[in-house]
Amino acid sequence: MIELRNVHKAFGDTPVLRGVTFVVPKGESMVVIGGSGTGKSVTLKCILGLVEPDSGEILVGGQPIRRGDRDAFLARFGMLFQGAALFDSLTVWQNVAFRLLRGRQKRPRAEAREIAIEKLRRVGLKAETADLYPAELSGGMQKRVGLARAIAADPEVIFFDEPTTGLDPIMAGVINDLIREIVVEMGATAITITHDMTSVRAIADDVAMLHDGVIQWTGPVSEMDGCSDPYVQQFIHGRAEGPIEAVR
Repeated sequence: MIELRNVHKAFGDTPVLRGVTFVVPKGESMVVIGGSGTGKSVTLKCILGLVEPDSGEILVGGQPIRRGDRDAFLARFGMLFQGAALFDSLTVWQNVAFRLLRGRQKRPRAEAREIAIEKLRRVGLKAETADLYPAELSGGMQKRVGLARAIAADPEVIFFDEPTTGLDPIMAGVINDLIREIVVEMGATAITITHDMTSVRAIADDVAMLHDGVIQWTGPVSEMDGCSDPYVQQFIHGRAEGPIEAVR
């Protein structure tokens, strides 16, 4: 579904991506792990067209990305942002239906509200939540609203950016389970960025380890713990000693 071929990106004299190559099969869940500043977010931004790679190729559905019709291109994607990133001035249902109320996928207001309430129920929130504002919700509820928004338009591909950041272990487990269930249920392709190894094991079919702008290792999550790659082993076990230098 998504393929990156030797993608490079630098900002000024600072190279961030140095030849990123990996494949995400259709309907599978890829989790990208790696330390801060290794290029994980830039990789997502390149796929979405928010950042233009300096070289290399990105394919979606087997076709090179062509952004002539940006709305049509972005309509294929959904995203759960780190921190939920809800609009404070909009009610919960308006946040969930944001895409459905405007642009190419615009629906009648009443229909958009019905879809939003259905998606809220799918993530375990009651219908009466729809008319609340984000400030009236707990952090875990806000994250669920963000997840409902990500799936509101039934996207082909869903991105999850640090989906459990700021949540207690129990709520993080709930979100992980929801993500896994929804991705399987929808048949969507998923790419997740996370530092949370519990999330990796709960969400991933495959794992890619990004370090210093390149993929150091990629493979099934079932092979991650037993792989011999020193970068992976240092990262997943949180060891101070190893090839990844800790910033002090």
